[in-house]
Amino acid sequence: MKARIEEDKVLLGSEGYALYEQSGFGRPQKDGLRLSPVEALYLVYRGRIEIPGYDFDTLLVRFSEDAHMIRSFLVYRDIRERGYVVQTGPHDFRVFKRGEKPGKGESQYMVRVLSERDLIDFSVVQGEVRTTLNMRKQHVLAVVDDEFEITYYEVKLQKLPGLEAAPDPKPAQGILSSISVIINAGTDLGYDQAFYGKRLDESRIVLATVETAYLMEQGFITIMQGEDVLTTEDYCACIQDSDPELGKKITVYRHLRKLQYIPKTGYKFGHHFRVYSGRKIHSEMLVQATDLGETLPMNSISRSVRMAHSVKKKMLFAGIHDEGIVFTEFARIKL
Repeated sequence: MKARIEEDKVLLGSEGYALYEQSGFGRPQKDGLRLSPVEALYLVYRGRIEIPGYDFDTLLVRFSEDAHMIRSFLVYRDIRERGYVVQTGPHDFRVFKRGEKPGKGESQYMVRVLSERDLIDFSVVQGEVRTTLNMRKQHVLAVVDDEFEITYYEVKLQKLPGLEAAPDPKPAQGILSSISVIINAGTDLGYDQAFYGKRLDESRIVLATVETAYLMEQGFITIMQGEDVLTTEDYCACIQDSDPELGKKITVYRHLRKLQYIPKTGYKFGHHFRVYSGRKIHSEMLVQATDLGETLPMNSISRSVRMAHSVKKKMLFAGIHDEGIVFTEFARIKL
C-alpha cells in the first residue's frame, strides 16, 4: 500500500480505510486516510505501507525536526505490540481498551511521553491529570530512559480523607537547646498518644523541628529561651539556616495533622515524611513537600517511586498552592 507525504502528514488513498477499520490506524478523510508521523513510521517499520523515496531510516530523519520522535516511536511501538490500538492526542497518545478501537469502543489511557531527564513541573502534571480525569481516563507517563527502555507510571491526584479527630495534647512547657526542643510532659498529657516526639524519660520528650513549630503555632507548648518566651517566628528563624526546606515541610505537616494523619520524619526513606493513618502499625505513605512552581527531574521521581514500592507505601508529592495542598501520586504500572 503506497502513501505520500504532504508537509507533516502522510496520506493514503481510499485503500487506506482498511487500516483504520481493521486496526485503528489514522484518521479517515474524504478521499483516504491521514496518518500521523509516528503512525507512518510504525507502518513503514512493519512493512505495511510504502512511501516512495523513503525507507524507515530516511523517514525517521525526515520527521526528526521533532526532537522527541524516536521516543514517541518506541512508546507507540511498545503499546501497539502489547495489543492496544493507539491514536495521537490529546496529550501524546490516546490508548483504547484492549480489543477496542475508534468508533467501536472507548479509550482507557491518556499517555504523555517523557525522557528520564525531563523536568516535572507539578502544576503542569496536575493540570493534565485533571483534564484526563474529566474525560474519565487514566493518566499515564511513558518514560524512556537513556538506554531506550520504557517504564510506565500512573499519575493520580489524591484527596486525603479526614480521619476521626483525636484528643489534643495538654499544654506543656519546654526549653531550647541549640535547635532541639525538650518539653516537660508526663505520659498523662497526651503527647505519646498523639505520637509527638521521642520520649527521653517519664517526664521529658524531645521534639522534631516541624513538630515543635506546629505545636507552638497551635498554642500547645511554650518554649523558654533563658527568661524569655520564644515565639514561633523566632524559633523558625533560629533553625532556618540548618533546614532551608523547613517552611514547606511545616506547611505540609500542618495540613496532614489537621486531617488527623501522623507525619513522622521520612529520612530513612529519603523523603520528608512517612505518614501513618493510625489504622496500621506501619506507615502507608511517603510524602515529599514541593513549593509552587518547583520542578524535579523524572529520574528523581523514579527513585522515589521505586523506594516507596519496595517498602509497600504510596508515593505522594505534596504541592503547595495558593488554594491549598494538592497531593500527586506516582505509581509504576504494567499496561
